[in-house]
Amino acid sequence: MKNIGILGSGTVATTLADGFIKNGYKVCVGTGHPEKLNEWQAKHGDSAKVGSFADAASFGDLLVLAVKGDAAIDVLESAGKDNLAGKTILDTSNPIEAAPPVNGVLKYFTSINESLMEQLQKAFPEANFVKAFNSVGAPLMINPDFNGVKPSMFICGNNEQAKKDASEIVTLFGFDAEDMGHAEAARAIEPLCMLWCITGFTTNKWAGHAFKLLRK
Repeated sequence: MKNIGILGSGTVATTLADGFIKNGYKVCVGTGHPEKLNEWQAKHGDSAKVGSFADAASFGDLLVLAVKGDAAIDVLESAGKDNLAGKTILDTSNPIEAAPPVNGVLKYFTSINESLMEQLQKAFPEANFVKAFNSVGAPLMINPDFNGVKPSMFICGNNEQAKKDASEIVTLFGFDAEDMGHAEAARAIEPLCMLWCITGFTTNKWAGHAFKLLRK
């Protein structure tokens, strides 16, 4: 069983950390504000550590990037390229601009022809990024209940073993993993966050919907 390093300490980060710990993993959360996680760490005892981004990246055999999109490169730099090399990184981040949504539609700082994950993969070529957990809200990330129907989790990345790692986690957390191919597919997966958030912004309901890919 792999050790998990979480880069980030917000709601998505701690939700996924809780999910890993629930399933028997040991987790280190990397943050710039460790004092904010004292209560969270105490709740989990020996299964949870809190440290710097470099501490978490060094600890984890598998990493999760769970920060705002505009902070992603800086956080990965702080984690240290040597600590990222050869590791699977589940990339939950989205390139959301610091601007209010327009009629429920978020603004992105990327173009349709280049995703944030592609930028991260180019900046850190030694790591193996896999897009995952970016198109559903934190309350639905761990074993969501849709009356027995598993929602889809769209993933993509350039490394097949990394995608296998991601698929195992996605399945463990109650989703059907849908592999969309190489890193370029993140151009389509990242905007799913925009689509998912429209319902939340326009109805103020954030925990009742997810995506499902249907086949016959």
